[in-house]
Amino acid sequence: NFYYIYVEAMQWRAGDPSLPASVCSVPCRMGERKKIVKGVPCCWHCERCEGYHFQANEFSCELCPYEQRPDANRTGCQNIPIIKLEWHSPWAVIPVFISMLGIITTTFVIVTFVRYNETPIVRASGREMSYVLLTGIFLCYAITFLMIAAPDVGVCSFRRIFLGLGMCFSYAALLTKTNRIHRIFEQGKKSVSAPRFISPASQLVITFSLISVQLLGVFVWFAVDPPHTFVDYGEQRTQDPAAARGVLKCDISDLSLICSLGYSILLMVTCTVYAIKTRGVPETFNEAKPIGFTMYTTCIIWLAFIPIFFGTAQSAERMYIQTTTLTISLSLSASVSLGMLYMPKVYVIIFHPEQNIPKRKRSFKAIVTAAAMSGKLQKGGDRPNGEVKTELCESMETNSDGTTFIGYFKLF
Repeated sequence: NFYYIYVEAMQWRAGDPSLPASVCSVPCRMGERKKIVKGVPCCWHCERCEGYHFQANEFSCELCPYEQRPDANRTGCQNIPIIKLEWHSPWAVIPVFISMLGIITTTFVIVTFVRYNETPIVRASGREMSYVLLTGIFLCYAITFLMIAAPDVGVCSFRRIFLGLGMCFSYAALLTKTNRIHRIFEQGKKSVSAPRFISPASQLVITFSLISVQLLGVFVWFAVDPPHTFVDYGEQRTQDPAAARGVLKCDISDLSLICSLGYSILLMVTCTVYAIKTRGVPETFNEAKPIGFTMYTTCIIWLAFIPIFFGTAQSAERMYIQTTTLTISLSLSASVSLGMLYMPKVYVIIFHPEQNIPKRKRSFKAIVTAAAMSGKLQKGGDRPNGEVKTELCESMETNSDGTTFIGYFKLF
């Protein structure tokens, strides 16, 4: 006799129509390890390898090397993709656009100044110092392209050199200008003789002496720690290995960045102090007030930069945010200097040439009321309508014949 079993008609526990397996454990899938059940050596539970672990063998998971992540099946490891800031990224497009506009505008200003180099407005602005300052403004815009370019030894070297150099050029020139104005008025309170080192040549020597400190620091940095690139796997090491990325960087740490920009910021702060001290001088005297407004605005920009830059140190978007913040801050600082100090002059030169005429030369000899009685300057009561009798020299040039020209101009 034969017995036939209709398996399809059989009822199993929990209503499962499939035929039960005659083993206590099923084979594990790829990326899972066998975890033996205590007391039952032939049975196991399947446990998935998590995080950056991969299945080394059927009983264990192992951690991938730091620069690698598990593959899709978690049966091995693969290199973590390496990224860098791309030119087409929104984080790069905006800074590059601002920098391009700035470079074009700065070039236009330089060409205009060279073209009208002998005109009164250009001469009165201090041609030598103006070209130094415009060079610094140009470098502040140009550094954006180095910060976004793919890192290599050459790019990293130029980043170190030019990162703080543009600001150093700008604020060394402005500091020399404001210090000169301050010394002139302070000297005028004490004697009728002009202070030392106020000629254009002396001003250039002082400015480049200040700039040389920045360059010396960069050369020491090169000697102590030669530039190189590295891949930062920690910045974007997410919990999900599939999203992990290595970031190709130059070896410029936050501390190195502070040191590179620190000297320029010191010049900026010192220049701001002198701008405050000279805020009461006549408006027609060597751009004292425009320089003051420039420095106040620049300080606000960098006060906003610091918390944004260092507050994102733990962000997964750190590279993008910090690079964009730094480049835009440099460009904005340059734009403030360019807009407040030079665009009004260019406007007059091009659109109102009738105003670009020589003014009567004023010698330093005896700053009659303006500096000797600075308190009375604020009151403006020595002449009608707030005018004060002074003998000031806008360009600090003395007449060969020793003649003193006396002029009147409004203070407020």
